[in-house]
Amino acid sequence: MAEQVSTEHTAQDIIVIGAGIIGITTAIELLHMGAKVTVLDREGVAAGASRGNAGAFAFSDASPVASPGIMKKAPKWLFDPLGPLSVPLPYALKIAPWMYRFWRASKPDQVRAGVAALVALMNASRERLVPFMEMTGTHNMLRQHGNLQLYESRKAFEESLPGWRERAARGVDFTALASPEEIAEHQPGIDRRFVGAIHTNDWYGISDPKDYTVALGAHFESRGGTIRIAEANALEATSGGASVLLSDGTRLSADRIIVAAGAWSHRLARTIGDHIPLETERGYNTTLPVGAFDLRRQLSFEEHGFVISPLSSGVRVGGAVELGGLSLPPNYRRADALLKKAKSFLPGLKTEGGTQWMGFRPSLPDSIPVIGPASRTDRITYVFGHGHLGLTQSAGTARIVANLVMGRENTVDLAPYRPQRF
Repeated sequence: MAEQVSTEHTAQDIIVIGAGIIGITTAIELLHMGAKVTVLDREGVAAGASRGNAGAFAFSDASPVASPGIMKKAPKWLFDPLGPLSVPLPYALKIAPWMYRFWRASKPDQVRAGVAALVALMNASRERLVPFMEMTGTHNMLRQHGNLQLYESRKAFEESLPGWRERAARGVDFTALASPEEIAEHQPGIDRRFVGAIHTNDWYGISDPKDYTVALGAHFESRGGTIRIAEANALEATSGGASVLLSDGTRLSADRIIVAAGAWSHRLARTIGDHIPLETERGYNTTLPVGAFDLRRQLSFEEHGFVISPLSSGVRVGGAVELGGLSLPPNYRRADALLKKAKSFLPGLKTEGGTQWMGFRPSLPDSIPVIGPASRTDRITYVFGHGHLGLTQSAGTARIVANLVMGRENTVDLAPYRPQRF
């Protein structure tokens, strides 16, 4: 017997599925363009990766994760449960097709195309960020403190320079620091084992990513937007638009639907026939109390795959990549290992009293998010797969999607982000 569901026709023009940083930022742009917008989320605003990330607008971080360099290191990393890039053994077979695509994306021509696509999105996001913050009353949360990308190995430092020069040719500003003394001028207290660093000015921070996303949610509601706690289970194209079936059996209809559900987005896309190879980077961190270290800017430990960030809520130590899906239990030994390394690298760091966290980052093999319509209908638009750069790319992505949905011109070529490229 056919499934019986109640149908609720909403007056909203657009439904955005997902109240993380990408979804809520997109909803705000649409609202300010005159659309009526409802945001659906299974838990609420900033309930996922948007609440516990490193809090950085990493506009200079325009290299795909898949690269010839990382593929040389991957074999020794992958099955180290505490390494910078790991795959838990119970998940290894399931992720094999994704890893094959990841390997293909590491070829030099693919990496060059990926850098170009990421730089375009970074530039659009950097250009839009301050106007968006001024529009939403959140500009006071922005911090311009830069980033230090640190290297223990002189060889690794020197091998990184061509890639940075390539980014500089595309407008990324950086300064190479070639000694512990130069590093100390930018951030005292770093162990002298670090012999080289890249300082990037185009690296902003936010006072706290959860507070920022929650503030955006409040702005959205104050302007007439609706946020509804509901779990979306399936999508459907309709004669007048699109609909979404909720877990309680209700079906909501709208002129357009935008899928910005982070690591869960591919499950919704599958219900309408699109099989997009989205995987989950499980990120771990520990947030230490305010005063744990005199941290003046974000520190990135390139060879170890983690960062240390200054936030209003404390000092956050986190990162690394565990490709483990949505169902396996957290492995907080990874957070412990990162904190132990952080103490070694910053001898003055106070590691007591921290709070651990694990979140799901939506990751595509080529590190380029999908932005564009579903295969069967342009009334459903996908916007997900930003990996660990969701906050960074949020303002530009939101404006691009809003322009696309509202029929306005985009200056960014959307071909590299098309959902059907896989």
